[in-house]
Amino acid sequence: MNDKPVISLAARRYALVILAIVYMFNFIDRQILGILLPAIRDEFGVSDTWLGFLSGTAFAMFYIVLGIPVARYADRHNRRNLIAYAVALWSGMTALCGVAANFWQLALARIGVGVGEAGCSPPAHSMIADLYPPEQRSTAMGVYTIGISVGIMLAYLLGGWVVQNIGWREAFLVVGLPGLLLALVVRLTVVEPPRGHAEGRAAVAAQPPFTETVSFLLRRASFVHMTIGAGLSSYVGYSVISFLPTFLVRSFGMPPGLVGLYLGLIIGIVGGAGFFLGGYIADHLGKNGHRRGLRFIGLTVLLTAVPYAAMFLSDSWQSALWLFLIPALTANVYLAPVLSQAQGLVALRMRAMASAVALLIINVIGLALGPLLTGVLSDLLAPRFGEESMRYSLLLVTSVVLPWAGWHYVRAGRTIDADLERAAEKD
Repeated sequence: MNDKPVISLAARRYALVILAIVYMFNFIDRQILGILLPAIRDEFGVSDTWLGFLSGTAFAMFYIVLGIPVARYADRHNRRNLIAYAVALWSGMTALCGVAANFWQLALARIGVGVGEAGCSPPAHSMIADLYPPEQRSTAMGVYTIGISVGIMLAYLLGGWVVQNIGWREAFLVVGLPGLLLALVVRLTVVEPPRGHAEGRAAVAAQPPFTETVSFLLRRASFVHMTIGAGLSSYVGYSVISFLPTFLVRSFGMPPGLVGLYLGLIIGIVGGAGFFLGGYIADHLGKNGHRRGLRFIGLTVLLTAVPYAAMFLSDSWQSALWLFLIPALTANVYLAPVLSQAQGLVALRMRAMASAVALLIINVIGLALGPLLTGVLSDLLAPRFGEESMRYSLLLVTSVVLPWAGWHYVRAGRTIDADLERAAEKD
């Protein structure tokens, strides 16, 4: 007798939508800082290097470190409950950012946000892999990652309006407190799928040790190249998201509210389409082998460097924003396929851990280093370019790093199909 629970299509779709909303709140609370940086700089009088530290490194320190133990917990225990507790924690810490008396109190609160957000992605990726079969998984992951663009959109729209009309402290409170309600929704309404449900198989083996999982992944060349490529893409993404408002304010004198309005709409609508498009195209091309999908991603990421360069060389904010439409659509097509393939490259009880290892590599390169080094570069260029230093810092970052990332995706495509075929050996 088969007593495995049947999860209806409606329940699967509902779980995916709620997880996407969780990810949206994740990025609202993570990226609200970008639109607030000019005001924070004015109040606390800190350099671009310290703004980069606040935007990336302070958040990333514990976010990255805690990803591994969180994933080990998620591979053995209830993933839905873990996500609910994580949402409550990071939302509360975001609200506390609004009452920081100095720069270092703000940095500590941002570290707390990172601690909470460490409990989101690994268990969510694992749940999605168990809710959707491999042929639908990249599309499902694309829906999930739409939360990134929608979250950034709302962060910019709300943050821009609040900082211009009320103050930057109130912006943290506005976006942080509603997350406490979302935590209850997750805990009380989302289904926890059995492991291997979507593939009709069960995880019969015990959870392997961390070192075994890492060793298993590092022997897959496709995984190594995909995650390095994603890390480099993320380096550019976090640098641009963190400092694009600063560039527009300094170089063109745009008011924060207008910056938040335009960037929010572009990233939310066009960027959201890009996240979904990447997953959909990867699933379509993957029907005849996943190599073609990774080649497509590599070429797309490479070509995205061109409109970025034109954007940062533009002489008006209008032309800069028109040019931004292209990278807003194309720069993030990599994410859903990479996250999806990472789930397929491992055994069932390695899935959350695989996600954590992938995110560790991606976030060390992208989140921890991207905004920080871009800020450092801006400060180094400031003696020559003054207030225009951020323009040239972002120009150098996008022109150099994106072609490098594209090369790694192409290399990953050479072994991806063979590596996927070997993944079930561990079960």
